[in-house]
Amino acid sequence: MTKSIGKLYGIGLGSGDPELLTLKALRLLQSAPVVAYPVSDGGKSLSRSIVAGYLRAEQVEVPLWYPFKLNQSSQPFYDKAAETISAHLEAGQDVVVLCEGDPFFYGTFMYLYTRLCDRYPTEVVPGVSCVMAHAAVLGTPLTYRNDVFMVLPAILPAEVLAERLAVADAAVILKLGHHFSKVYEVLQKLGLAERANYIERATMPNQRIVPISEVDPKTVPYFALISIPSQWQPTD
Repeated sequence: MTKSIGKLYGIGLGSGDPELLTLKALRLLQSAPVVAYPVSDGGKSLSRSIVAGYLRAEQVEVPLWYPFKLNQSSQPFYDKAAETISAHLEAGQDVVVLCEGDPFFYGTFMYLYTRLCDRYPTEVVPGVSCVMAHAAVLGTPLTYRNDVFMVLPAILPAEVLAERLAVADAAVILKLGHHFSKVYEVLQKLGLAERANYIERATMPNQRIVPISEVDPKTVPYFALISIPSQWQPTD
């Protein structure tokens, strides 16, 4: 008799607004017997909070602890999470793993995918990333026609950021946090600061839009970004 194994799903939750969840992600979320999601040191889970209203009482919830501390590798924690999920899949249970944004765009699910996709049937459901969500909130088109568009993580060294931004027609800089001052200085040197938009937690209840010149670097969260939109004009 062939042993039945479960299927693994990585579903993108979008940028924070529960209504930006896709119909497919919602269907899989509500039908899965097991729902796994990352939790922080305080036991809180942004992923779970986004879909809390969609969960069923009988579903098994599996918190996955990722500390995300500087100078500490996260790989052992992904190894442990993969083992935990594997136990449910081996028992024949489908598992939905929640992932903020899009699973394959800086998403935590990528690290589980690489550990499990060769052993279990796996499906990835894309989500609305913060890159697209912030542009909609601000009412600022990102690119036109033949624009070269870049997405850059703020953790990059200042000289690398400057080099990449110098050849981009439009760009988004993610994961600001304590890197804001470095990024802002680069933008000023390149003459891009006046074009730049700053937004925190786009589409979330605590969304905040601030003129970039008025941002307090000490209060910038991880879920903040800066965009430099296209300069294309309809008359061009």
